[in-house]
Amino acid sequence: MLVRRLARPLLAAVFIKGGIDTLLNPEPRIKAAAPKVAQAQNVVGDKLPPQAPTEPEQLVRIDAGVKIGAGVLLALGKFPRIASLLLAGSVIPTTITAHAFWEYDGEERTAQEQHFLKNLGLLGGLILAAVDTEGKPSLGWRARRASRKLAKQTRQLTGSSDGPDLSEWAEGARSAAGTTAATVRDGVDVAIGKFVA
Repeated sequence: MLVRRLARPLLAAVFIKGGIDTLLNPEPRIKAAAPKVAQAQNVVGDKLPPQAPTEPEQLVRIDAGVKIGAGVLLALGKFPRIASLLLAGSVIPTTITAHAFWEYDGEERTAQEQHFLKNLGLLGGLILAAVDTEGKPSLGWRARRASRKLAKQTRQLTGSSDGPDLSEWAEGARSAAGTTAATVRDGVDVAIGKFVA
């Protein structure tokens, strides 16, 4: 649809540009992230696995890479739902780290509050993009439909109009399981006999 082809690149552009800017000039973002990372490490402590990146520089570069990669995928319409979820996941720490307006006063507070609200708007757009099924039925709808079809086919096979007689079905399943078990047991006995002999 034309709307998606226009909207996705528009939504992705700010993330791609921000990621590229961060990779070209990471120092200001590292400086802003360092106190928040230290604060998070104090809260989390040693609960993180040793492989988890904890250096502010690593985290800033990973965030920039996610923004560029997921932004490009979203702009191209490739895996747009996954790309939107990745971008949404990167917006939250960026917003809290870079636009904590409650830590400022005066005009700086107003400016940071505007950026904070802008990022909330972007997060809302990403959530909408993440749940957009492009007119296709959702997985939940498909599962409910499949279960109704299965129930209908089961009723038709058993000849019951108000649902299958579960006790008869269970007895048939039990009998089939017993026969299968006996066949497997006989096959194992034959195989063991060949190796022992």
